[in-house]
Amino acid sequence: MPEQRERDSHGLLNREGYSEGLEDFQSVLSTFTRYSRFRVVAELRHGDLFHSANIVSSIEFDRDDELFATAGVSRRIKIFEFSSVVNEPADVQCPVAEMSTRSKLSCLSWNKYAKNQIASSDYEGIVTVWDVTTRQSVMEYEEHEKRAWSVDFSRTEPSMLISGSDDCKVKVWCTKQEASVLNIDMKANICSVKYNPGSSIHVAVGSADHHIHYYDLRKTNQPLYVFSGHRKAVSYVKFMSSNELASASTDNTLRLWDVKENVPLRTFRGHTNEKNFVGLTVNSEYIACGSETNEVYVYHKAISKPAAWHKFSSDVDEAEEDTGSYFISAVCWKSESPTMLTANSQGTIKVLVLAP
Repeated sequence: MPEQRERDSHGLLNREGYSEGLEDFQSVLSTFTRYSRFRVVAELRHGDLFHSANIVSSIEFDRDDELFATAGVSRRIKIFEFSSVVNEPADVQCPVAEMSTRSKLSCLSWNKYAKNQIASSDYEGIVTVWDVTTRQSVMEYEEHEKRAWSVDFSRTEPSMLISGSDDCKVKVWCTKQEASVLNIDMKANICSVKYNPGSSIHVAVGSADHHIHYYDLRKTNQPLYVFSGHRKAVSYVKFMSSNELASASTDNTLRLWDVKENVPLRTFRGHTNEKNFVGLTVNSEYIACGSETNEVYVYHKAISKPAAWHKFSSDVDEAEEDTGSYFISAVCWKSESPTMLTANSQGTIKVLVLAP
């Protein structure tokens, strides 16, 4: 048999039998078995105990992983210092900054270059850029006609940001201009938008039409690719690398796609997600999401079953209140570390660390 490279069903490249695939398998196995559980290193409450509007829709680290921001139905953006949250007792935790908004918030995105800038999207469709230092809004974009679900700053072009809304429109903004610089009119509600980390012209759009639309912003009359496979709305899209895109859907699955080769790579099952936005976060190796069982799940990108999970316990007596109604609502990795920020619909925030 002539020596040749061929792709097997798992997408591993083999030469002369199995050596390359085996090395791959060994590294995946050692990574997958490195962690088996979560350890809680800090916990804090987002709202007051007697106020039910506590869902944390978004929790995000800043450029340097020093600060993190939370936002949700409480109509407030709160900025915390990560080191003090981890090192000081929970009862003395206070935000280092707080911004009030007119409407409930759906999503946050820190500027990847200007450390003091964060963008928010809200239930009225307004996209706002804030200065965390002065606690003032720098820009307010009011073009969306319905709820805006998602906002994202470009990693390679710091003045550019993108938003998606229930008005079926994707809009690209520049912090130097008051009107949107680009519009993509789509046929279905948009749940999530994300810039490719290696390019300011490629964006992924997660839609209620069950598909992910991948665009080149220089030619928006039609998408570059459409990724099909989810059976319900695509609630989140996040890039693991310039080529790998993870998605979450209310069909109880996460999926991984190759945006360079235009192929599906893997489907992940184990968590429960049929109606809520439960969060999605990725680093180069791990994908994490929430569950409607009030649990956080982590998957290694090469294995379809969960590597670890952690259940949030309820503060109230289980007999008094149906704890099954709580769900994880936001998650965020601390870059390439095993540390993660997590939050739930009760307003509890936990810092979790993957442990052996």
